[in-house]
Amino acid sequence: EVQLVESGGGLVQAGGSLRLSCAASGFTFEDHDLAWFRQAPGKEREGVACIRSADGGPYYADSVKGRFTISRDNAKNTVYLQMNSLKPEDTGVYYCNVRNVNAMDYWGKGTLVTVSS
Repeated sequence: EVQLVESGGGLVQAGGSLRLSCAASGFTFEDHDLAWFRQAPGKEREGVACIRSADGGPYYADSVKGRFTISRDNAKNTVYLQMNSLKPEDTGVYYCNVRNVNAMDYWGKGTLVTVSS
């Protein structure tokens, strides 16, 4: 059974930093691309960052480029999202995502990030 468990969210002032973690199990971690999504109140879920399995190459949404860094530790089956220079518009629930070979998406329950102005 695929399980994704996010942690590290919280309340932070604008300009601050948080580091999110996602502990994964139930699949071959090193063989899968992993992603972070977020959903702000009243808005649709959007992709934030993705990291490839093959070379660890990252992709970032324009809104977070230069401020967020995604990384993975295949030995710990964990993916991270380092978030710096946080803005109030970064507020939302952050979800970890993995897609299997049949294009089925798996999600964690999310971790809430609140950035105060």
